[in-house]
Formats: sequence, C-alpha cells, structure tokens
Amino acid sequence: MNTGKVVLSIAASMAVGALLGILFAPDKGSNTRRKIASKGKEYADDVKEKYNDIVDGVAEKFESLKHGAENLLSRGKDELANMQKSNA
Repeated sequence: MNTGKVVLSIAASMAVGALLGILFAPDKGSNTRRKIASKGKEYADDVKEKYNDIVDGVAEKFESLKHGAENLLSRGKDELANMQKSNA
C-alpha cells in the first residue's frame, strides 16, 4: 500500500496548507469556520475517492490473479489426466 500512503500524505499536506491559508487570511471567525468546514469536506471526499480507487485497483488485480490461478490449475489437471491416459 505504498501508493495509498503517498496519496494520503499528499491529501493531508493539501488540507494543512488550505487550513493555514484560511486561518491567516483576514476574515470574520464565522466565515473562517465555514470555509474550514467546506474545505475539510472537499478534502475528505477527495481522500475517500482516491482510497476507493486504490481498493478497486487492488480488487481487480486480485481477481486477475485468481482467474490466472484457476486457469493454471485447470491446465494442470488436464495435463495430469493426459499423462495418466498415456501411461495406462
């Protein structure tokens, strides 16, 4: 999950940068809190989407490996059956 850590680190860095930018901008407290909540939701949604993409990618690779293993097993069984027929 090295890619996941990189994505999470980038998202966290962006969130911290946005938060610091908002906190140091001259604005009313209520506006600042609203902006922080809004940006936090946006970043949480982005992280969730990227996490889901990573999970989907891993699931696809797993299914591909599973399918390949099933094919290999099937070919092995066929080869064993052919060897048994030729030895009989």
